[in-house]
Amino acid sequence: MAPSIRLAPLLLVTVAAIDGAGIDGATAQSVTLPALEVTDAAAPPRPAAPVAAASAVTITGEEMRDVPAARVGEMLEVVPGLVVTQHSGEGKANQYFLRGFNLDHGTDLAIWVDGMPVNMRTHGHGQGYADINFMIPELVQALNVRKGPYYADEGDFSSAGAVHIDYLRGVPKNYVEGTIGMFGYGRNVAVLSTRTDTGATLIAAGEGVVYDGPWDVPDKVRKLNGVVRYVEGTADDGFSLTGMAYRNRWTSTDQVAQRAIDQGLISRWGSLDPTDGGEASRYSLSGRWAHASEHGTTRVDAFAINSSLTLYNNFTYFLDDPVNGDQFSQTDKRTVLGVNASHTFAYTVADRPMETRVGVQTRFDDITIGLTKTAQRQWLSTTRADGVKEGSVGVWADHTIRWTDWLRTTVGVRRDWYRGSVSSDTVENSGDAAAAITSPKAGLVLGPWYKTELFLNGGYGFHSNDIRGATITVDPADKTTPLATVPLLVRTKGAEVGLRNRSIDGLTSSVAVFVLDQASELLFVGDAGTTEASRPSRRVGIEWTNDYKVNRWLTLDLDLAYTRAHFTDYDPAGAFIPGAPAWVGSFTMTAGTETGWFGSLKARYFGPRPLVEDDSVRSLSSFVVNARLGYRFDDGLKIQLDAYNLFDTKTNQIEYAYESRLAGETSAVFDRHVHAVEPLAVRLSLAKSW
Repeated sequence: MAPSIRLAPLLLVTVAAIDGAGIDGATAQSVTLPALEVTDAAAPPRPAAPVAAASAVTITGEEMRDVPAARVGEMLEVVPGLVVTQHSGEGKANQYFLRGFNLDHGTDLAIWVDGMPVNMRTHGHGQGYADINFMIPELVQALNVRKGPYYADEGDFSSAGAVHIDYLRGVPKNYVEGTIGMFGYGRNVAVLSTRTDTGATLIAAGEGVVYDGPWDVPDKVRKLNGVVRYVEGTADDGFSLTGMAYRNRWTSTDQVAQRAIDQGLISRWGSLDPTDGGEASRYSLSGRWAHASEHGTTRVDAFAINSSLTLYNNFTYFLDDPVNGDQFSQTDKRTVLGVNASHTFAYTVADRPMETRVGVQTRFDDITIGLTKTAQRQWLSTTRADGVKEGSVGVWADHTIRWTDWLRTTVGVRRDWYRGSVSSDTVENSGDAAAAITSPKAGLVLGPWYKTELFLNGGYGFHSNDIRGATITVDPADKTTPLATVPLLVRTKGAEVGLRNRSIDGLTSSVAVFVLDQASELLFVGDAGTTEASRPSRRVGIEWTNDYKVNRWLTLDLDLAYTRAHFTDYDPAGAFIPGAPAWVGSFTMTAGTETGWFGSLKARYFGPRPLVEDDSVRSLSSFVVNARLGYRFDDGLKIQLDAYNLFDTKTNQIEYAYESRLAGETSAVFDRHVHAVEPLAVRLSLAKSW
């Protein structure tokens, strides 16, 4: 019987086995073009888990940079099935969609850069807030992608997926680039490298970006980014120390009420509060030490991050305050400290190769967080102000056995402890909270037979909630209305069955069928501008990914994903999860050699989503095409022309449905609130490498 016929039974058996445990509380083939200036062939990317799932993939930095993207966050769309949008200015974290999740600004998608977590817990603008604007694309060596709660070394926020972004350990050629474009866009970047007398490598990179956008109220983005990196040795036996600095400020056009556009009060590019916007900063120091010996491989990552964010948003206009308006400010200032360490033992027992990995992950956040009412960025009153200290420790282990040439298994487990305290200006909401959770994992690989492997994975995971929700007792707005607490840690569990085939030369094709349950969904709340814990949910889906290296100068990628997402409890409001996408698809073509003409094209389809629980209001779909054409000269000079939204598609990046009140309206109106996809924009780049 063909392996594909057994997919459904295997999936059901795995889910049943995991659920019966009673515990409550492999890398795809890379296809690259050789025509990029920044490479690091000597430093392999971060290794995947011993037994990967069919959905796991490693994407090189070259592949990522080959695909035209209008903003740095959209470059992560090289991850199969991931959609990245923006709804409120270029300095704010992006909106992420993956595996039937509207992940808001990062919940349930763990993002790491150079060993540092990007997701911020107990954040002023939403749990898991992941701002990737500090990333300099020219420094990326690889993206290691995992999906599902199947990996012992993946913890908080990783139930839908995890993306580990590694930076280069060496730069063969210095590189500078300047870009100008429509709507006031400008970018300059430089990546410089030198060797020290001791043989180490010193890398320095800087970036500056300005952008107004097509908006009636210009974005006025002013972004500065810098990285200094010291590297010695190799990724498996060496050391690196990296300092990063990032600052950004902007004015934003948030999502606007559709009726304001329909009535001609504003254009598609108009704003209903021209003083919305914000500023952000991030400074970090991180180090990585690795050592390989006959006793195995040890790796230690340590990091210190200082970040701040101030946002001014007005999503409901005059709903709550008909005089001053509903603008509010969210502030978040924090210091994050952490150390992650692991050791890998490789050995043989009874002629069977085995590998055991053990690790510990620690993190401590010292946070000052606030929510105030404002008008035109001027303070009116304080809704709540809190000091939060939140720490966690996770220990994990997994064990892999290669039983035969065609059978590998992995079993793993992790245990996480969370503890923190809240000191609130409303004394009743102060307090301590603690929780612990155990997460078993398992994986199996059969094959290859006829260049085909069958993967079976399952496991438990979790995400954390805002710790203020675990200590709250009264509504901070009126100081009297009782409120119920939410658990600090929320259980997730899932399973996946997949096939990976390489029977056609140059083509890697994968199919994965998955199910993922959450004990509590995190949903966006329009009038608060944040996320809150909601009902239990289930997602069942299928993904089909294809990477085809046609020849030395042409690569094709096709990714399709479908997910059915619904709440699993009964509620007369309905069972649909607002914002959960069903269909996502993309097609990418890249062409070129080391010199001469090169080009690429990216087409992305983002299907309609329910905006309310009964599915009576749905978003528009979108189909957007980006394109690139350029020429590389023998002397290292490059000229490049990028076109974004090539066919000038008129649709929306993001849509919500909730009540708001415009100036002059006498009562609340339930409406769709949208943020338009930017029109056709062209950018010209000139670069030089030496």
